[in-house]
Amino acid sequence: HLFHTSNERVWDYVNRFTGFTDYQHKVYTTHKGIVYPMPVNLGTINQFFNSSMSPAEAKALIEEQSAELGGKEPENFVEKGISLIGRPLYEAFIMNYTSKQWQTEPEKLSASIISRLPVRYTYNNRYFNDRFEGLPVDGYTAWLERMADHPNITLLLDTDFFDDSHEYSKSKVVGQVPVIYTGPVDRYFDYSEGDLSWRTVDLEEEVVPIEDFQGTSVMNYADLDVDFTRIIEFRHFHPERDYTKDATVIMREYSRFADHDDEPYYPINTGEDRERLLRYRELAKAEPNVLFGGRLGTYKYLDMHMAIGSALSMFETRLRPHFQNSDTRVRRA
Repeated sequence: HLFHTSNERVWDYVNRFTGFTDYQHKVYTTHKGIVYPMPVNLGTINQFFNSSMSPAEAKALIEEQSAELGGKEPENFVEKGISLIGRPLYEAFIMNYTSKQWQTEPEKLSASIISRLPVRYTYNNRYFNDRFEGLPVDGYTAWLERMADHPNITLLLDTDFFDDSHEYSKSKVVGQVPVIYTGPVDRYFDYSEGDLSWRTVDLEEEVVPIEDFQGTSVMNYADLDVDFTRIIEFRHFHPERDYTKDATVIMREYSRFADHDDEPYYPINTGEDRERLLRYRELAKAEPNVLFGGRLGTYKYLDMHMAIGSALSMFETRLRPHFQNSDTRVRRA
């Protein structure tokens, strides 16, 4: 989880609960045994084509290689990828990585997924473009503990919202008080309109008896002959900390489809999913006092700052009026 935003309101809000380091995220990708900087930038382009192009020359090349679309507006992930970086770079760095990450025909994926990644004709290889970026100084756990440390907040752990045996269950609170629901929207409606498709991640941790495994926090693996999508090395997220020189912790990520018992990470958002989502949204209209939020509740690929911004806006437009007109206690699911 890497916090970044250009929204000053969101930045001011989160800084009430934590300070941030000056970490700037950078990612590298291994393709056919060679390491390239990501997202695609002038360094990636020149390294891949074994050239020394200027920004204008590189841009002209990519425009030529993306011309196969004939000016057509991209309608899916593949077309959007080719329009952004041309087919050779798309096939090298995006196509097979996407196959591992989503296991879904790229033509069925939304163009918005790849639109998240910038393309630069400079040697700037920062992953994000936002004004504010960093990691919580004391970690995310401390941040969330401070957010929950308030006399009006009661936090219940290991409590199933759909278990009718306790007083905070869906059956007992919905219709009685406003509810903010941030779980999977299809689960809320008991999958009545069918399952929305989600991806989850299996994490394989290893302690390696060396000081530094890969020299960077995230290394993607773009080729199909490597089962995992990337390796995380945690010491590089907080270089300001002191670490042992005898070992380092790495984690390999394996992406797969999520079952009901899994923790969903990413909405796949195929055409079929979007049709089901429309039906779930119609059901949600019948429950005006239930507010669906977050990546799971909205079935949107939201970054943290987007979810926080949405929550702040929802509070102002939906919850504050309720507090002003009623003494009803809001319970959060």
